[in-house]
Amino acid sequence: MVYTRIRQLTAIAAAVAITSLSACSSTESSDVVKATESTAYSLKSGGQVAPLQQGLTVEHADLTFAFDFDNKILMGTTTLTLKGEGSRSAFSVDLDSVFTVNSVAVNGESLAASQYRNVGGELQITPSSEVTLPLTVTISYEGQPRIPVRAPWDGGVMWEKTPEGANWLATAVQGEGCDLFWPCIDQPHGEPNQTDLHIQVPKPLVAASNGVLVDVTDNGDTRTYHWQTRSAHNTYGIALNIAPYEKLETTYSSIYGNTYPIVYYHLPGNEQQAKVLFDEIPTMLTFFERMIGPYPFGNEKVGVAQTPHLGMEHQTINAYGNEYKKDEFGFDWLLQHEFAHEYFGNQVTNDNWDHMWIHEGLGSYMQPLFAQYLSGDVAYMTYLNNQRKGLINTHPIVSNKLMEVEQVYERGVGPALDIYYKGSWIMHTLRNLIGDDAFFSAVRELVYGTDLPKPGNFTTIYRNTQDFIEIVNRRTGKDLSWFFDVYLYQPKLPKLVETRTEDSVTFRWNTPQNLPFPMPLEVSVNGEVQVLDITSPNTITVTPFDVVIADPNSKVLRYEARYDNKQ
Repeated sequence: MVYTRIRQLTAIAAAVAITSLSACSSTESSDVVKATESTAYSLKSGGQVAPLQQGLTVEHADLTFAFDFDNKILMGTTTLTLKGEGSRSAFSVDLDSVFTVNSVAVNGESLAASQYRNVGGELQITPSSEVTLPLTVTISYEGQPRIPVRAPWDGGVMWEKTPEGANWLATAVQGEGCDLFWPCIDQPHGEPNQTDLHIQVPKPLVAASNGVLVDVTDNGDTRTYHWQTRSAHNTYGIALNIAPYEKLETTYSSIYGNTYPIVYYHLPGNEQQAKVLFDEIPTMLTFFERMIGPYPFGNEKVGVAQTPHLGMEHQTINAYGNEYKKDEFGFDWLLQHEFAHEYFGNQVTNDNWDHMWIHEGLGSYMQPLFAQYLSGDVAYMTYLNNQRKGLINTHPIVSNKLMEVEQVYERGVGPALDIYYKGSWIMHTLRNLIGDDAFFSAVRELVYGTDLPKPGNFTTIYRNTQDFIEIVNRRTGKDLSWFFDVYLYQPKLPKLVETRTEDSVTFRWNTPQNLPFPMPLEVSVNGEVQVLDITSPNTITVTPFDVVIADPNSKVLRYEARYDNKQ
């Protein structure tokens, strides 16, 4: 996601009563009062798994959407193929209770209205008899989805207008989850292994979405776009983008020998700016393939869609709304950051939102690396210095608790911006500690499950912090748990204590809870650099006139008064 995230708790105003627009008119149980605003359950993603969902995964999701743009109504039919062990007398999926559920069928059998209840956003389903997994559940629903207060920091469906007055719809639901517009299991493990999306829009609107465009069906006044993913798909990464889009498209020849399309869906009237942005993408792709490995979704596409919000890492159709702004380093940071999530977030997904730094920290480290790739070391360090100013250091990056997305991103509750900037600096420090070969091979294994990825020899993967620690330890042949214990599991930074006398300087590390921290340290004396072992206090001889600089090349993330007076 973009660099800043502010939790917005403001709910949408009460929705008007909705007359059923679908052919099916059955209603929910009479004892369930339809919600007019999203519940706390719907506005969370991750955290504790509902008992009726435990053990369930999603093999396939078939999603059909239609829209009443005038009344801001979404009409949907979703069929989920759910996998698990054994059989179930009841189960549930997540769907915002602002929607009216018109019908539910299990394995093709229509259920009576009394057999399903949306309890605060958890759609609880009781089949006529016990069913054996896998099973299919089909849910027809409609309503006014939540409208975000400040997308993408606040999630929902945006009903906007283009500058020319055409309808412009976009979804962004990372913080609040997929259940804001389609029935799902709103957990990291809820990724469908394959997804089909059928999006019906009035002409001349275009529907851009995830995966491969299978076909477009002409229905007279409307068209139905059929998109299909070919790999497991991050739940919050499934997205709808609808506008009178024009399209830029080319074929990219990868350094790995495969080819795949690059597509940018942009609004009419900004063709020149769109072309400049579009021309950045091949260079960016080459950087990622050289630095990390093959583009993970080369059998689908590299996709970007212009959106009315800033941006989001929607798998194979990244949202872009940065108004074509290049930064001081000569590239569009928003485009690059969101694309980084195709690797860190979409190819590798954390198995618990508590490990979101894997998405954001590694993703954020790609920006200084790209600056270095384009312009050299000064650009790299300048970018890192800009990130360094944003560290908070009030909560550990990893809590080792089951976390909801918003708990991670919210300052005062979780690490917030530290999963970005501090995560980036931790990667910078680790790279300097273990060297480029070990660092990048460890990152590749984290992302792909192998350090020799090639198109076709990997699939999407779940990871957590301990997985990365074990990979680094194996790659280096050392136990570097001390490194992660200090940087990830403690909020405060290690502090370098310097004690100088007329003829000596002594260096020692001060860490939270006196944790071990045998971090070697470069020290410059009159421009001559030496590396000190500071497993224990280390004293060097100097004169009163010697210029002594600790860590002259800024290789180690540590407390520095110029940045961290707040500590």
